[in-house]
Amino acid sequence: MKEKVVLAYSGGLDTTAVIPWLKETFGYDVICCCIDCGQGNELDGLEERAKMSGASKLYIENVIDEFCEDYIMPCVQAGAVYEHKYLLGTSMARPVIAKKLVEIARKEGAVAICHGATGKGNDQIRFELSIKALAPDIKIIAPWRMTDLWTMQSREDEIAYCKQHGIDLPFGADSSYSRDRNLWHISHEGLELEDPANEPNYDHLLVLGVTPEKAPDQDEYVTMTFEKGVPKSINGQEMKVADIIKKLNELGGKHGIGIVDIVENRVVGMKSRGVYETPGGTILMEAHQQLEELVLDRATMEVKKDMGNKLAQVVYEGKWFTPLREAIQAFVTSTQEYVTGEVKFKLYKGNIIKAGTTSPYSLYSESLASFTTGDLYDHHDASGFITLFGLPLKVRAMKMAEAMKNNNK
Repeated sequence: MKEKVVLAYSGGLDTTAVIPWLKETFGYDVICCCIDCGQGNELDGLEERAKMSGASKLYIENVIDEFCEDYIMPCVQAGAVYEHKYLLGTSMARPVIAKKLVEIARKEGAVAICHGATGKGNDQIRFELSIKALAPDIKIIAPWRMTDLWTMQSREDEIAYCKQHGIDLPFGADSSYSRDRNLWHISHEGLELEDPANEPNYDHLLVLGVTPEKAPDQDEYVTMTFEKGVPKSINGQEMKVADIIKKLNELGGKHGIGIVDIVENRVVGMKSRGVYETPGGTILMEAHQQLEELVLDRATMEVKKDMGNKLAQVVYEGKWFTPLREAIQAFVTSTQEYVTGEVKFKLYKGNIIKAGTTSPYSLYSESLASFTTGDLYDHHDASGFITLFGLPLKVRAMKMAEAMKNNNK
């Protein structure tokens, strides 16, 4: 009986060409596995294509709810944003994909897992670190790094290879953006984006929405509710997290929200330029933060900001299945106990504009914040506080003046 390999299959040209290559190079029985994280119509016709290319079986695993609830929401609650801009759309999806690949490999008794990530990108790290953490005994095959065995260097090469093996596919050799899509976002790389001096061709590029210039001239109010840091409803309609993100994607795309052009630092050491569309995610992160402003105390917010930055780095680097991620998430979860309330805002030409926030656990006191003197705050107390708070500065200044005086004698 042939040994089995589980292939992370997207249905694109790269992973389609990998199927006959795995059979020819290693003699494996190829089990294709497509993990549905919300790619939409990209999944159409996959089974026929996989079988035609030589796979013995295709799994299509829907993990949308798991992705949203167990991977996206911890990052939203943490405020995890990589390098101030990237909302981790691809990064968050890789561990849940790897987890499912391992499950299928165990079920099928496979000896190896194969992925189609390139040798220059972050995804190879994310896939392989997750697989190593979950199944250290399973072999990992990365064709694009095996340059002695994988000799194809272009789309033309892959198309020719498929035709040599009797596989006639509806793929052309035309140049297009390299994209990754799931429910949370879509990323774009390649073409004019490879030169940071070029402005993105947004008319050709955008998939989920429009630019702010092409958004409606009329603003739109949106109301959301949260319970313990988890979104529960939009405009009075209760929904599960996945459906809330879908609805926010529609609203955000319509109003030009969440378009980011970034030059980021990849884990492998190089810089890369890409454009991310995250309309719903941008709104959700902002609404959640808006509510936290009311209910979290200053010290907790300071530490949580540091933990959010650290979690972004951990997730970006593919270290989801680590004790550190679990510890950071445990801290963040504890901060969400009272993040409950209602957030109102309006969307207008790329902007998310506050329109009022309420919470039964709000720490905001109108009597304290107002300019009138309340029972809890005596203005005279500020004098003593400033004296003590500024004591180190005053002592240092006195000592420096004394030292300079002695040096000038």
